[in-house]
Amino acid sequence: MADTREFDLTLFGATGFVGTLTAQYLVGAAPESARIALAGRSLDKLTAARDELGPKAAGWGLVVADSTDQAGLDELAARTKVVVTTVGPYLRYGLPLVAACAKSGTHYADLTGEPLFIRDAIDAYHEQAVQTGAKIVNSCGYDSIPSDLSVYQLYRRTLEDNTGELTDTTLVAALKGGVSGGTIDSGRAMMEAIAADPAKGSVLSHPYSLSPDKSMDPDVGRQSDQALSRASAIDPSLDGWVSTFVMASHNTKIVRRTNGLLGWVYGKNFRYREVMSAGKSRVAPLVAAGMAGGIVAGMTVGALLSRTSAGRKLLDRVLPEPGTGPSAQVRESGWFTMKTFAHTSSGAKYVSTFSGAGDPGYQATRVLLGESGLCLAFDSDRQPAQAGILTPAAAMGDALTDRLRAAGMTITVERA
Repeated sequence: MADTREFDLTLFGATGFVGTLTAQYLVGAAPESARIALAGRSLDKLTAARDELGPKAAGWGLVVADSTDQAGLDELAARTKVVVTTVGPYLRYGLPLVAACAKSGTHYADLTGEPLFIRDAIDAYHEQAVQTGAKIVNSCGYDSIPSDLSVYQLYRRTLEDNTGELTDTTLVAALKGGVSGGTIDSGRAMMEAIAADPAKGSVLSHPYSLSPDKSMDPDVGRQSDQALSRASAIDPSLDGWVSTFVMASHNTKIVRRTNGLLGWVYGKNFRYREVMSAGKSRVAPLVAAGMAGGIVAGMTVGALLSRTSAGRKLLDRVLPEPGTGPSAQVRESGWFTMKTFAHTSSGAKYVSTFSGAGDPGYQATRVLLGESGLCLAFDSDRQPAQAGILTPAAAMGDALTDRLRAAGMTITVERA
């Protein structure tokens, strides 16, 4: 992309909770010469947000734009090389900005965990983004960078070792952190969309619903995101129990889409799933069962309530509000560790580790999103050439991995 635009990176939603955290991160992480802008609906709020960031942000631009104003979004996209957006739920508010970026050849990164939104973006704008050279990169937070880059780096290691294709691969998540109001609102948006059009439910249930070419999908049998088993069934080195991971149904689709975008290089027998550690205490089996059952029950009840106005009002009263989040102390006390156990067609075994400090949904996500935006803006010479509706690994690969390591995250691959 020619360097003729006014800004290198524009943060849309800069006055929201996660947007503010991301802006704070960019103050310290962006190069001194970076031309950054904050975008949102209110000039007064944007001005106040910039002032709060201190002298390093004093020269940042301010762009007034609304997610419902297509002309304004078109203008925003045309002025910048990269748009980083925290404005969700993306299913409700995200497509106009994708349209603007695809039209202008502007790179884009978001935090969506909504397969319905990504499927809509693929169907409507993938081809246009390919033509204009726009990298529209979804799921650039805790959902789904650790999952996506872990498998990508496992693949890279198998190439170095010449140990064949990836086969059975399982990620085990462990974390300390909360669920944001925005994440819950994204789930609600998807449930409401399915209530209005039940056919959309297949996008959530089908493991390859985000595939770039379903005729090329590996035929490896059933791949369920539900889990309840002893951890040793995944690898003999593990103790305790594992259960369903709440983000597995989204992350696994992102990882499989990466495989497709890269030409199915992970292998024709690549099977992928994600689970969550329930610990190894005497009550771990009960914890695991409760986690698995609670996720199913929550989704079922939420879907039923989303079908009526009375049910939606009840959800409004009992669920956290979008744009809210925990205190700085709580955010800083969190952590996450993702260990991915992989087998190859030659019989080799590997384990990757992706870990970071801070609440994964906030403190860690601001790093993941911020570095994704900076990578798109400044590391074009180290990225794959392809454009379109992409995943983090397919869009940025080793360049993003190196950035996150430099930012303090652990990303390793070891042969077992």
